[in-house]
Amino acid sequence: MAPFLVMTDGEHGEWQVDRDALTTAIQARWAGVEVDSTHRGEVRSCCWSFETESGPGEAYLHEDGTCLYLDVLQEDAAWLAIAFRRLAPADVDVVLCDQGYTFDVRLRPEATDVELADLINSS
Repeated sequence: MAPFLVMTDGEHGEWQVDRDALTTAIQARWAGVEVDSTHRGEVRSCCWSFETESGPGEAYLHEDGTCLYLDVLQEDAAWLAIAFRRLAPADVDVVLCDQGYTFDVRLRPEATDVELADLINSS
């Protein structure tokens, strides 16, 4: 698995992702999602564990609700990034990058996971 990060870029005011809505989106994609809302630190205020077609995956929400850490393959990271983007207001900048910052892609509100995967591959 390759770690990815979805984050807001710049000023986002008081906005934070709706955890329940994000949970619903994740549960709609994968069966048997385990949700752990035990606060385990700044970057692990909520954790989702699930089984993808490629193996186990996890997503962790930062305590401020503006950053999602992903431990999944690229295809699933693109899908999760789009799910997060769709929950953010259009005027909030959302970026997907990998752990090594070898790429970063700004997500348009109307972007799809297929378009995002193409952008990642061309970076």
